[in-house]
Amino acid sequence: MNDLLPNLLKLQAMEFGEIKEKDIETRMAELRAKIPAQILAHYDRLVARGKKGVAIVRNQVCSGCHMKLPIGTINTLMQGTDIRLCDSCGRYLYLPEPAEAQFLDNVAASKPASKPRKRKALTHAAA
Repeated sequence: MNDLLPNLLKLQAMEFGEIKEKDIETRMAELRAKIPAQILAHYDRLVARGKKGVAIVRNQVCSGCHMKLPIGTINTLMQGTDIRLCDSCGRYLYLPEPAEAQFLDNVAASKPASKPRKRKALTHAAA
């Protein structure tokens, strides 16, 4: 499971000309052999429409459609137990390692400091 998204990302970089290698066709065939058929079929449908199949998550935002992702999706990506699709654009989501640390920093910074709540004094007297 851990190799799946990096392999898809490498395949995407090769297909879109971002990586130049000798014998790129055989390397792409090797990567395609490592990816399950269902995932590869969905990826190929996205590529056929002219979209990239994998989007990197930065600051809790899908880099494909620029929509903010639910915290549950981010949590699943951080755990690395399952792959997730963006609810908006349908791309596979990839959370790189440095983004995990940045995400935790953002969550900690966004929590307000807890202050004790002041209670209002009762205005009526007991009879």
